[in-house]
Amino acid sequence: MHMQTTYFEEYEIGSSRQSFGRTITETDFVVHAGHTGDFFPHHMDAEFCKTQDFGQRIAHGTMVFSIGVGMTADVINPVAFSYGYERMRFIRPVHIGDTIHARTMIARKEIDQKREGMGQVFETLEVINQDEKIVLFAEHIYLVKMKDSA
Repeated sequence: MHMQTTYFEEYEIGSSRQSFGRTITETDFVVHAGHTGDFFPHHMDAEFCKTQDFGQRIAHGTMVFSIGVGMTADVINPVAFSYGYERMRFIRPVHIGDTIHARTMIARKEIDQKREGMGQVFETLEVINQDEKIVLFAEHIYLVKMKDSA
């Protein structure tokens, strides 16, 4: 992890980055269920899941999201702040033993109409499995200081 100051004007549309992979384990399922209280059988009951179309336990969508976001958190920008996420979709299931990685891309920028000297940077987040299939999509919005206001 490192610090890099990047102002609104310096973000380039289309620039992207990709994380290393991470293999999802049963421990991930158990820890996430404990943190969230989500012990839904689709995540925790192997025998129940054998009776379902997917045939095995599926990862919590919120866990895949959290891990995916964490894999992108490698740069601290002191002039940017997360404003939140939109358009999140759980596209494909993730199972124990799957390996996922994250890819981000700067999609667009807009001047923030409510905050003087700030812009909004929209970054797509794709979490991708070992078969190069997208399992999760979301759009991350950053509030970023403009260079002229610094």
